Amino acid sequence: MQTLTFPPFAYQIKKQNGMTLIFDIIRKKYVTLTPEEWVRQHLIHYLVEEKHYPRTLIAVEKEINLYGLKRRFDVVCYNRQSEPYLIVECKAPAVALSQTVFDQVFRYNLVMAAPYVAITNGVTHYCGRLNEDRTFSFLSGFPPFNPAC
Repeated sequence: MQTLTFPPFAYQIKKQNGMTLIFDIIRKKYVTLTPEEWVRQHLIHYLVEEKHYPRTLIAVEKEINLYGLKRRFDVVCYNRQSEPYLIVECKAPAVALSQTVFDQVFRYNLVMAAPYVAITNGVTHYCGRLNEDRTFSFLSGFPPFNPAC
């Protein structure tokens, strides 16, 4: 798999029925290792180990209802009141982070209403905050977990 700009971590990989699987510490199971999953697992470990998000407040690939359509978000981190805090859309490293990707995560956030929104392909990351006046301010990186919220 491609080297990403997230810090390396001690991942667990196994082969099963001709497929390569990686252990997901949030879902607590092995999942198929795709380029997008490689990015997602790096992001999860980064958020837990570097930004101090509690594992128990992170959801991965959960279904949401978006105007009658079933969609799946990649990663949502919640605050201590179980409110969405950060939503992240992950793409494979070969996928360019375009306006289309931003539009996708913002559509999901219409349902989730998280104050922080990010997109990543493991090489490039864009993260920002939705302000009360409905504007978006880019940040220099992912926000750390705020235990006060």
